[in-house]
Amino acid sequence: MLTPRIIPCLLVHNKGLVKTVKFKDSKYVGDPINAVKIFNEKESDELMVLDIDATVQNREPDYKMIENLATECRMPLCYGGGIKTVYQATRIFNLGVEKIALSSAAIENPQLVANIAKEVGNQSVVVVIDVKKKIFGGYDIYTHNGTKKTKLDLENFINELQSLGVGEIVINSIDNDGVMNGYDLSLIEKIKPLINVPMTVLGGAGSLEDIKTLINKFGIIGCSAGSLFVFKGKYRAVLINYPKNLGKQQLIKNNNLEVVNV
Repeated sequence: MLTPRIIPCLLVHNKGLVKTVKFKDSKYVGDPINAVKIFNEKESDELMVLDIDATVQNREPDYKMIENLATECRMPLCYGGGIKTVYQATRIFNLGVEKIALSSAAIENPQLVANIAKEVGNQSVVVVIDVKKKIFGGYDIYTHNGTKKTKLDLENFINELQSLGVGEIVINSIDNDGVMNGYDLSLIEKIKPLINVPMTVLGGAGSLEDIKTLINKFGIIGCSAGSLFVFKGKYRAVLINYPKNLGKQQLIKNNNLEVVNV
């Protein structure tokens, strides 16, 4: 039976784990491998790791880092960063990764989505769409860590991805990244009816109540977060955390149960 998924998202910068606010001001929060070990112990549903340097620096994925992550990880692992070819994607899958995430490459070469899906299966191909609110309504799509605005229409791009065989779409709110004031529910309400594949939301979660609200409103959906799972308390002390098994079950069971402490 399909259920909502609660997914930590780890950002890798200069080989370290960082967290950003609105895609800026990255703060070092630890070693990626140590974080994976902790999420193993806490039995995370999935794990998403995004290398935010690879595309900006126009370099290959760091295969050694990916291999180390995949070897350590005991949950489904999604990796993104620097993937531009079917060969690169296949090499990453052969290292033990279950899903690959495309972003700018899917925008620059949408056919890559279909080509990778044909090679490894639709369910393993994820596209992350980084969006930012327009001043007068609607959303723009950005690439390269929010520094390059595209001319794509969000709804049309979602439809194109699905026609090409994308297996999952991640909607990442630049405005809400690291702010920890809740997901952009109006954005999700606008686009969820358009999406016929698994959908994950990223950007804004500051508490388990935010995840609970997202699940209660939209049902079976992926709830991803970065700051929520690496910070603790109002002073944002670094502490890797994840809902306990009971708490996670209560988050997804029904609308009447209370959220328990992490």
